[in-house]
Amino acid sequence: MTLHDILLSKGNAVQTIAPEATLAEVVKKLVDCNIGSLVVCSADTAAECRQPVGIITERDILHACASEGASLAGTVVADAMTAQPICGTPADTIDHTLGLMTEKRMRHLPVLQDGLLVGIVSIGDLVKAQHDRLAMENQFMREYIQG
Repeated sequence: MTLHDILLSKGNAVQTIAPEATLAEVVKKLVDCNIGSLVVCSADTAAECRQPVGIITERDILHACASEGASLAGTVVADAMTAQPICGTPADTIDHTLGLMTEKRMRHLPVLQDGLLVGIVSIGDLVKAQHDRLAMENQFMREYIQG
């Protein structure tokens, strides 16, 4: 199973934000969309986003506030984001991606194809896909054994 399969199932909508936006805008968008990260793009929309310039997560906001005493309204995304994020491709396997995200301690991975942002996956998306696959294999094995 690949990231392409996950994106087919969950969809490829990606919420983005500009590097000039404030952390207050990030928090509002994260809460409004009920998500944990935004891909930082200089373009206005994910459809226009080429190589992302960063990713901003809940953890990045906490680090900015704790380490710099930053105000949400007075700090811009570019100063708090993780620059040059690690990205995946639709062809990447779930096993490879789980290993990468675990090793790098990442919870969100933008997915690029030919330099275009085509989706984002979370560690939860990958765990769910693995669980679903194992449950299906388990069911097939039970049916095979029973007869």
